[in-house]
Parts: sequence; structure tokens; C-alpha cells
Amino acid sequence: MAVLERARSYRTPSTQAVGLTLALTATVVWSGNFVIARALHGVVPPVQTAFWRWIIALLAVAPFAWGQVRREWPVIRRHLGFLALAALLGVTLFNTLIYTAGKTTSATNMAMIAAASPMMIALFDLVGARRGGREPLGARRAAGMVIALLGVLTLVGKGSPTAVLHLDFAVGDLWMLAATATFAGYSALLRRRPEGIGGRSFLFMTFALGAAMLVPAYAVSLAAEGGFPLTVGTVGPLLYIGVCSSAVAYFTWNKAIALVGAARAGAVYYLQPVCVALLSLAVLGEGIGAVQVLCMGLIVAGVALGAAGTPR
Repeated sequence: MAVLERARSYRTPSTQAVGLTLALTATVVWSGNFVIARALHGVVPPVQTAFWRWIIALLAVAPFAWGQVRREWPVIRRHLGFLALAALLGVTLFNTLIYTAGKTTSATNMAMIAAASPMMIALFDLVGARRGGREPLGARRAAGMVIALLGVLTLVGKGSPTAVLHLDFAVGDLWMLAATATFAGYSALLRRRPEGIGGRSFLFMTFALGAAMLVPAYAVSLAAEGGFPLTVGTVGPLLYIGVCSSAVAYFTWNKAIALVGAARAGAVYYLQPVCVALLSLAVLGEGIGAVQVLCMGLIVAGVALGAAGTPR
């Protein structure tokens, strides 16, 4: 399988161009998710945003996934515990924390903190058991982790990396750090995806289970905060994050990896803070200051250095 993937990846320059374009498409689409989280913060409660995102995503993938789910149901049923844990981390908690962060911090800050995810994933790899032993950290990855961490601390410390010692954080930045850690745990868990569960089945089941887990919190939110107005300004963004950020982005990202490999597609993902900063400037009018530019450089340099030595 790996040999076949490499053969496809290096077939022609046009194939590589298509793959990188698909990876960039997914990155830009996901960047819009942070902008929407910020734009909806005063209109749609975070839990309700997350709930309807996954209901819409479930409806979007169902026509393409249902046949595979039926064929693989015996395997799926045996591994419902694994799927439930993946759904809890990657669907229920991760995105709800993002939308909660959007209430009190900027979209640019959220994206730059999220850009440190690969470093957190490396930490989870160190403490998690793997076949053939534990994955060594390596000097290059360790250096990248330190640089990215410095960028994150400087960002949430509003220009002072030592502000962490005084708990000088914006609340939204802390929520985003929690979301990033949750995503890292989810990503590490994906390494153990059971044999016999295809990609479409995995998406459908995690979307369904994650949405189901949000039902109690959704009911509490409705009772405490009420609903939200059904307008173009609310329904449109929800459709975007449900169809585009969930269904379309995952499809284009998976196709990009098939064409150019995970390492090259991942390098494009590191452009996400830049995409979010530009989208936030254009859509929300959020300014980009010198501190944010510095932090962006530190985080992107750190994650790029950390991934440089990672095999495909």
C-alpha cells in the first residue's frame, strides 16, 4: 500500500499540483471554521453551533457512506467503544471547545494556537504505546516543539512568554489550548483505527456518535440560553461548517494525501494561520499586530522543523 501510494504521489508534476491544490483547498476551508467561530460568538451558542454542524455533516456524508456502513456493520459493532472515544475527542469536545474559544479570542489567535497541534501530537506519541516500541522524539522534532511552544506562550501571553507564570491568559486562548490538546489526543488515537472500518464508515459513525453525545448539552443550552434566529447570517455559516468544513474538507484532504503523501499535504496545513489571519482581516476586520506576526513565524517555523524529519 505504501509503495503504491508513493508511485501515485510521484507519477507526474500535474498530479502533484492537483494534490497540493486539494490540500490547500482543505486548509483554506478549515481556516474559515475559525472565522465563523468568531463571527457567530454573539449569535449562536457554542454547543448549538457544534450540534448543528455535525447534524448537517452527517446528512451530507450519509448518501456516500451508508452502503459502506451496512457492509462493515459487524466490525463497527465490535469496535463501538473505540469509535465512541474518537467521536468524543474529535467531534464532541474539539469543535465545541473551538466555538467556546471564539467567544473571547480572535480567529487569528485560535488558528495560531491550533498550529501547534503537531507538537502536542508528538507528546502523545511519546507517552502512548506503539507497535515495536515508542517513537523517538529526535533532536530536530524536539527543537521544533520548543520553538512552537515559545510561539504559543508568547501569543497567549500577549507578547510575554513568561506571562504563563502569572496566569495572564485570555479565557478564549485557554479554551483553544484545551481544544488543541483534545485534537492531539484524537489524532494519536487514529493510529489505532481497527482494521475493516473504511474511511467513509469512520466519518459517518464518528459524526453520528459525536452528535448524539452533544444532545444533552444541546438541551441544556436551549433551556438556559434559548435558540437562535434562523437567518441568512446564521444558517449560511452553519451550512458552511457542516458541509464544507466537515464533509468537503475531509474529502479533499484525504484525496490530497493519496496523491502527494501525508508529509507534503501536512506542510500545506501549516499555512492555516496565514489563511485565517487574511480571512479575519477581510471578513471580520481583525487587525494583525507585530506580536501576532512574530508568533505566527515562531509557530510555523517550529511545526515545520518538527515535521521535516518525519517519514512519509
